[in-house]
Amino acid sequence: MNGVTNLSGSSMYQGWRSPAILTVVIVLTTLGLFWQTAHSMVDIWWRSETFAHGFLILPISLWLIWSKRKTLATLQPMPNLWGLIPLFGLVLLWLVSNLVDILVIQQFALVAILIVTVWTILGNKVTWAIAFPLGFLFFAVPVGEALIPPLMEFTADFTVMALQLTGIPVYREGMFFEIPSGHWSVVEGCSGLRYLIASITLGFLYAYLTYYTLWRRLLFIVLAVIVPIIANGGRAYMIVMIAHLSDMKLALGVDHYIYGWVFFGIVMLLLFWIGNFWREDKDPAAIPAPRISASAVASQNKNILLIALGCLALISMAPFAAYLYQRGAPEVTTVTLKAPEPVAAWQFGITPAWDWKPRYLGMSAELQQTYVRGNQPASIYLAYYRNQHQDAELVNSQNVMIPQKDARWSNIGEKSIVISLAGQPVEVRQTQLRSAGENLLIWDWYWLDGTYTSNPYIAKLVEAKGKLFGRQRNAASIIIATRYDERIQPAAAVLQEMVTAMLPAIEASLQQASKQ
Repeated sequence: MNGVTNLSGSSMYQGWRSPAILTVVIVLTTLGLFWQTAHSMVDIWWRSETFAHGFLILPISLWLIWSKRKTLATLQPMPNLWGLIPLFGLVLLWLVSNLVDILVIQQFALVAILIVTVWTILGNKVTWAIAFPLGFLFFAVPVGEALIPPLMEFTADFTVMALQLTGIPVYREGMFFEIPSGHWSVVEGCSGLRYLIASITLGFLYAYLTYYTLWRRLLFIVLAVIVPIIANGGRAYMIVMIAHLSDMKLALGVDHYIYGWVFFGIVMLLLFWIGNFWREDKDPAAIPAPRISASAVASQNKNILLIALGCLALISMAPFAAYLYQRGAPEVTTVTLKAPEPVAAWQFGITPAWDWKPRYLGMSAELQQTYVRGNQPASIYLAYYRNQHQDAELVNSQNVMIPQKDARWSNIGEKSIVISLAGQPVEVRQTQLRSAGENLLIWDWYWLDGTYTSNPYIAKLVEAKGKLFGRQRNAASIIIATRYDERIQPAAAVLQEMVTAMLPAIEASLQQASKQ
């Protein structure tokens, strides 16, 4: 039959050759244009065991798409102009998040740009057929660290409650607890985030491969979220009990992690075994291959080429605009911070009152000064940032009171409290640190050209506003600390008195640095 292509047998993929090649070229070009964002994801996969699964996401997605090749062969790629609208929004989102250095949004935006580009070039039917493999790419974004504190709290609550139900007396202080046989603490590695992320990723994949009805998939995904959280509490309790019953000889050191992963593996196998009872083996009926004229295929390929070039032009705008902005950004000058002048009964301390200092990275300047009022020491730490950029920014997960597994200090707990700053109620973060010889009570908050907040999202919004309007972004972290004994209320009163007296001097020091 002249002028007609039948997509069956050896020619069933004939109408796909040009669209497939073009789509791959555009996707690879996009990754090249956004190579810094893509590299940041790979870098996190490489150095973090929690997100090492990211290396497997793309191969799994490609395999899932390949497994759909017979279904795709029955569909004719048809470009969708409407896709250019969300594509423009995603490009703008990436650009804004790049300007204010919000890496995780850049990463999500990049993955979404790739997905919407495929949708725009290949059309609705093709995208719907591979919707899950495309959506599965979002698991490549290393996100979830914000869940660590609540997961740690749940693990500590679960373990302590289980120990008490077992009849073992427990004394708890924050993330630390003590039983007759020894001391324990719930650290980031005990939060179960690795198990949760692995379980959710495997849960989505298993639900997609095993079920076809939506309610079955959603039910299994819910179980994949809930079960590892509860199981991690059981894992922590099991490890403590093994160590307790073995007179602290087992479940310590390497055994601690081996038992944990073995327990998690058993839990996941049990979850998959249960999920297998309502599996669906019936494959949806195959769609017969359509008959498409050769002239229609040629015309459609021409449209796809034009749309693909339009996508590429739109996508290229973001990295080009970011490059122009970075070229025009002022160079970082040397900044010197002057210690705030003591006021009222406060005086300069001659030597540091303790060997603790928060860990901040990439600041333009920093200082830590000890003050005394009578016999009560306190300290002020300032980390000042000008013209922030990636890895040199105020709001960064690497900026912490102490790093994990600090040799001397332990973080007992953190919470938000409201204090008075310049006569206004402001929420700050309160941290309690403990060492072998002393305890520290710490308050910290952000200063953004006169604006005070401890909310990282508000801080980023203020930063974004300043950057978008071309204003210099002066920002700092203000941290004050003092000792406390058994009760924190007297120490909190000291910090409030100090900040009331010293805040104008702190503000003057930061404003002076901003004018340099």
